Amino acid sequence: MKILFIGGTGTISTAISKLLIQSGHDLYLINRGKRNGVLPEGAHYLIADIDDEAKVAGLIKDLEFDCVVDFIAFAPKQLERDYRLFNGKTKQFIFISSASVYQKPLSDYRVTEATPLANPYWQYSRDKIDCENYLMKLYREEGFPVTIVRPSYTYDERKVPLAVHGNQGTWSVIKRIIDGKPVIIHGDGTSLWTMTHNSDFAKGFAGLTGNIRALGEAVQITSDETLTWNQIYQCIAKAVDRPLKAVHVSSEFLAAAGPYNFYGGLLGDKAVSAVFDNTKLKRLAPGFVAVKRFDEGVKETIDYILAHPEYQQEDPEFDIWTDKIIEIMQLAAKTIKFNKNYDI
Repeated sequence: MKILFIGGTGTISTAISKLLIQSGHDLYLINRGKRNGVLPEGAHYLIADIDDEAKVAGLIKDLEFDCVVDFIAFAPKQLERDYRLFNGKTKQFIFISSASVYQKPLSDYRVTEATPLANPYWQYSRDKIDCENYLMKLYREEGFPVTIVRPSYTYDERKVPLAVHGNQGTWSVIKRIIDGKPVIIHGDGTSLWTMTHNSDFAKGFAGLTGNIRALGEAVQITSDETLTWNQIYQCIAKAVDRPLKAVHVSSEFLAAAGPYNFYGGLLGDKAVSAVFDNTKLKRLAPGFVAVKRFDEGVKETIDYILAHPEYQQEDPEFDIWTDKIIEIMQLAAKTIKFNKNYDI
């Protein structure tokens, strides 16, 4: 197949790009060319900013595709641009949405594609819902060949997936564990979550690419393994061979304490249990199985990061913030425990 990616070198798209090239597909990528070196030989690069619509139109004027995929659209106006560029030039248009679009809080912890879409906590998720609505209207009214894909938390060898971290990524949390410092786990750590390795995601995605039964459908792609956040942090501590010193802090308190965006990313996503039913994906892509267990995958990620110092980005501001939150929680507990004069 002749396939075009808008983007193609992110956490999710890199794994898919590699798999499609290795499988012999004719892969084109529109991007600014900053990270194309992470991909194997064989891809065709159209170097441009996708927002430069006139330049992109010129680059693709003599091309048609079996599938076009936008990995980096976050608002309907970006998809309006895609529609102008690719309507009539592709047999399938895949939009990468997000599993954070599902209702918060959930009425049922088991998430299927039929779970209502509503997220009052996170503008990012509401924008993705608007994108989905725009595309499905085009499908219903004009036959635009849309497929919507909803990933949840997907990781690769460059980033350990965590819920509570600063603006510089998750290395600071890993380093705290290595250094024997306590780390914060939101809530009581017993809410359920799903981590998906990008190599597994790529296999599911490949089964939807060029699949006529996927047109007009929204499909989630995740692992079938479900863990508590306590287990997730335990896997990470085991990977660095250190004991886990966990301090549990309510998600609401973390969101209120700021300055980090825990209101959207935590209350609007990771604080809520998410157990995904991938029946629809397996019906559309028979044989799909996610095989990378989280304890194995995160060990590979941590080993890679330890061997590549460029991914060990320090975050002293978050480190100080973490110590302060833990100090406040410990002080509150001591005050209640030892103050005999308070009223109940």
